[in-house]
Amino acid sequence: MIRNYLKVAWRNLVRNKAHTFINMAGLSVGLVCSLLILLWVQNELDVDTFHKNNKRLFSIYERFYSEHKAIASYGTSGILDTLLKTNIPEIEYASAIGFNGQHIFKVGDKILKQAGNSANEDFFKMFSYKLLQGNPKTALTAPLGIAISRKMAEDFFGSAQNAMGKTIRYDDKKDLSVTAVFENIPANSSRKFEYLTNWEWFLQENEWARQITTIGPGVFIQLRENANPALVEKKILHLMDKYNGDQQKGAHSNELGMQPYSEFYLHGNFVDGQLEGGRIGYVNLFSIVAVFILLIACINFMNLTTARSVKRAREIGVRKVVGAVRGVLIKQFIGESVLLTSIAVLFALFLLALLLPYFNIVTQKKIDLPFSQPLFWVKLVSIILITGIVSGSYPAIFLSSFNPVKVLKGTMKIESGSTIFRKGLVVFQFVLSVIVIIGTLIISRQVNYIQCINLGYDKENLVYMPLEGTLPAKFEVFKDEALRMPGIQSVTRITTTPTNIETSDGDTDWDGKDPNLNLQFTQAAVGYNFTQTMKLKLLSGRDYSKVFPSDTTGFLINEAAAKKIGYADPVGRRLTFRQRPGRIIGVLKDFHYNSLHEEIRPMILRFGENQSFGSALIRTQPGKAKQAIASLQNLYRQLNPNFQFSYTFSDEEYKKLYNDEQVVSDLSNAFAVLAILISCLGLLGLAMFTAERRIKEIGIRKVLGASVGSLFALLSTEFLSLVVIAMLIAIPVAWYATDKWLQTFAYHTPVQWWMFALSGGLIILVAVATVSFHAIKAALINPIKSLRSE
Repeated sequence: MIRNYLKVAWRNLVRNKAHTFINMAGLSVGLVCSLLILLWVQNELDVDTFHKNNKRLFSIYERFYSEHKAIASYGTSGILDTLLKTNIPEIEYASAIGFNGQHIFKVGDKILKQAGNSANEDFFKMFSYKLLQGNPKTALTAPLGIAISRKMAEDFFGSAQNAMGKTIRYDDKKDLSVTAVFENIPANSSRKFEYLTNWEWFLQENEWARQITTIGPGVFIQLRENANPALVEKKILHLMDKYNGDQQKGAHSNELGMQPYSEFYLHGNFVDGQLEGGRIGYVNLFSIVAVFILLIACINFMNLTTARSVKRAREIGVRKVVGAVRGVLIKQFIGESVLLTSIAVLFALFLLALLLPYFNIVTQKKIDLPFSQPLFWVKLVSIILITGIVSGSYPAIFLSSFNPVKVLKGTMKIESGSTIFRKGLVVFQFVLSVIVIIGTLIISRQVNYIQCINLGYDKENLVYMPLEGTLPAKFEVFKDEALRMPGIQSVTRITTTPTNIETSDGDTDWDGKDPNLNLQFTQAAVGYNFTQTMKLKLLSGRDYSKVFPSDTTGFLINEAAAKKIGYADPVGRRLTFRQRPGRIIGVLKDFHYNSLHEEIRPMILRFGENQSFGSALIRTQPGKAKQAIASLQNLYRQLNPNFQFSYTFSDEEYKKLYNDEQVVSDLSNAFAVLAILISCLGLLGLAMFTAERRIKEIGIRKVLGASVGSLFALLSTEFLSLVVIAMLIAIPVAWYATDKWLQTFAYHTPVQWWMFALSGGLIILVAVATVSFHAIKAALINPIKSLRSE
């Protein structure tokens, strides 16, 4: 019997080629989408889960209150790790981590630029980064020691063994000794670095990080075994009050919180001082999209199989007459569904192998097909069974319910209930499609809004160049020479990049300041001509100028800072920042110096023409960027021959802030097209069947004088009415979902009615195009052929 069932199933597939192709194509495309998303979701969920003591590792974040509003971030003081270990006995290890950025390393004649961090001696005791050489207890204890990756060791010394104890030149300033070599950082680590330097050395180089009010480095802890995380979090909550002296009248100005380290990557957003959302939102979003697309494909199968049920009515009648019970028939039809799904999965795996390289490019991942992992095959078999059973369940129950007497007499009629159910499936299918289309349109609009918004400065023709080696000391010479070169308008400097200013400090004072006010100011140090080079708008006052020697102690503030400080006319008024008294020399119109997810916060810019680090900002003349870059490269080689010349355009750096949104937009575009394609395949199949089933009715109508236009309207109206109903259901759902997503941006595009109208018009147009071919074909057929008796 099993062989008989397989034969019958195969013959049905071969006999109804168009029906089989549509079912197979819909299922295959749906499965490819679902498998791609499954691989991506699994890759995201695996990040930072490889650490041995994962359940005892926590990230520390700091929350402060300003004017009854809570603000939180992972940035803390650079000495917080020591304070935590000193005061909380349940904390076994604690390590501050500072991002050093990219620096130049030299061994002999070989010079390479590498990105890395600084951390203390607890780092390798906490995290499971495998050491190939060295001791985890002593790897980061030497002030002038450095731990490097296998790749960096092989690049400079040929092997990890040869690297131990060797000297490596850092930024042409100091010689560091290799104290450890660690295995290359795995792909599923959220932190990427090629080297780690000693934390005390970092604090010596960055005195600002020692201040208790500074927000910059991150801190991570490992609890002792059997320690209660909830109890530890209570203990650290008000720890800062002991050191910052800001506790007033029972109100706490700064609070500390804990988050499991494995959640740091996916749950990294703060809303009103509380952890809320992050990349997990995109993981959930695409998981839902995967289910949507697979459901759409399953609905196609249900609809097409149920619609063609009359074709198999006699087979079912005969089987029942010779003794087949309903349960056996249900198993047969579900088995056929599973067989078709299995074949579709084979095609899907083939397509998956072809598409995965392009998918990796879009998502900026390195995902491989895990054929060697048993769990992958378990999941694949589960998908086959679930998809096969879900898509084949209703047709199996429906087909097995046929009355054999009516079937064999030829008096069987399809009940209206099954027709209503089938139409309901079509409506549900297009509801999902319309939601995906509207979501895609609004996501694309937001991504375009991000790229086109006025940031308050001109990001075009602006170049960032890191100040490395001897260049900070020679910056005055570099600047003078660069301004004489063709294609260069102006030159200045800043201690960070204008698209990502994150360091903040609360050590401020001014006339009339409320002693209970705890306010954090984003801060950076800038050089002469900063406003001119950035093309910022000055609301009052002036930029830093050599004409006024007192400007070296002056401050530039933005509108947001001016409002918080409260001076009616801020220019010339007193301001003390980081215990350095000075005067406000200018007020800048607010500009975006961070992601649009965040509101523009109060900012203080201090004088930094003589800083020992940072970036040069060069404004090039429009259309002369290549000429300017070539000139800068020649000048750089003359002044800083031991370092590699590198630069970044401001607009490119800005785009990196929204990599996640760009990936979501690209994937949404692709999945929206596929959702429409799958839905239209189902609509095409139903149109084929409807035209075939009503062929005699059409012939009679033509004989009685019906026009081709009226017949086309008759056949297409049924389907279009279902699409309109789907739109009416989908639009409110899509509006709610997209509005929630847009609220994660402090600045976003408005949701307008025409977006929904455009999406609806598009889906109707596609639906008309899909059914029109078979509707017109049926309307044009010669009535003599359609009415000819068998």
